[in-house]
Amino acid sequence: MNFKKFCFVPAVVLALTMTSCGSGSIKNEDKKSADYASLELGSSFTDLKAKISVVTCRTDLIDDNPDIRDFNDYTAEFNAMYPNIEVSYEGITDYDVDMSTRLNNADWDVCFIPSSTPKSEFSKYFEPFFKLDEYKDKYEFIDAQVYDGLVYGIPCQGNSQGIVYNKRIFEEAGVTEIPKTPDEFIDALHKIKDNTDAIPLYTNYAARWTMGAWDYYCFGGATGNPDYHQVMAKMENPFSEGTAHYQVYSILYRAVAEKLIEDDPYNTNWEMCKARINNGEIACMALGTWAIPQMKDAGDHPDDISYMPFPVTVDGVQYATAAGDYGYGINKKSSDDEKLAAELYVKFMTEKSHFAYDQGCIPIVKGEEYPDAFADFEGVELVKDNVVGEGKTDYYNLVNTSSGLNLESDSEHVISIVDAAYEGTKEFDEIMDEWNEAWSKGQKENNIETE
Repeated sequence: MNFKKFCFVPAVVLALTMTSCGSGSIKNEDKKSADYASLELGSSFTDLKAKISVVTCRTDLIDDNPDIRDFNDYTAEFNAMYPNIEVSYEGITDYDVDMSTRLNNADWDVCFIPSSTPKSEFSKYFEPFFKLDEYKDKYEFIDAQVYDGLVYGIPCQGNSQGIVYNKRIFEEAGVTEIPKTPDEFIDALHKIKDNTDAIPLYTNYAARWTMGAWDYYCFGGATGNPDYHQVMAKMENPFSEGTAHYQVYSILYRAVAEKLIEDDPYNTNWEMCKARINNGEIACMALGTWAIPQMKDAGDHPDDISYMPFPVTVDGVQYATAAGDYGYGINKKSSDDEKLAAELYVKFMTEKSHFAYDQGCIPIVKGEEYPDAFADFEGVELVKDNVVGEGKTDYYNLVNTSSGLNLESDSEHVISIVDAAYEGTKEFDEIMDEWNEAWSKGQKENNIETE
């Protein structure tokens, strides 16, 4: 895919020096001088013997599945280069909650760093990969899990935010063009309701965590501004009509209020929705690109599953937020051999396995080919929401926490929109007024003047 622009402030990656030659067991002093980025897969440390345990949220890839590439396939490819490194997997469903309680344990070597882990505690649990700023031309999304100049997490892939949809159902409904505005999207949902038997928009309300996707549409993707988090922190009434958040959340409210969702959102089923969108019972869902292969693999109609940008346009241009997914972290308590084996495994998964491509997501190595899932993103500008640099104040985080809204970290505020629209207890503007008041409170508590 050729996109108009990748609005990335270069994510910089610096390396800790580690020897990339030799084989077998390593000494601690060798490990300290190692260079992760220069490790050559298939030639560095090929005789290394170690056992590593990988904890993952991808429970769907642990069991042997002949229809898709799963962890068994990736491990077989890895073992073709490193036959003496034994890799085992443990899957966790409620990942963030459960893994957060195990970080201090020694029963794992590689995990996805839970999103709730404070950056100030990275060094307590994880081995750093490298310093920040030397490999800016190699990796995307590498600046999200950095503390004190060190990179502690390497993203497994990059996600873009949009709508996964069944293109056959859209065509049968008479929707001939991808919706680019909230009104066009709501009109498309009405056509689906009137002309097909499919559920126009499936909320996945009961899973709750899935509702958090709506937050991620509101920043760079709805504004084109990679610094919108910090802009919002100083905005007066950022949930008012015409703002990014108002536009995004209004789509959800209108879809629920106008009965364009499932009959009973309180009894949705995350696992079952995959097969239902595959067979045409569901027309679309608000999920990141990571969901695409799961929907394709859930039935006999993978070619019906496609992906569209979120329907908000800014001055005639559509944007889509791109961000790193969970980052691989290596246990600080693992032995030196286990740490090296873990580094080789992470490097393989992110640079050689095509894992991101298989998942319909963005590879973290710059310049790699994008998957077919982005076919409808032609002309769309991808925006990476910038991370606040070390030593600078994260005003957004301060206001967001003090306001009690907890955007992007808690789904309850999004869930409240569905509740109000479904039960008819509040108008949408009432909710937005309340959120403006909460945001203003957060600004005042942190002595932040509006601009």
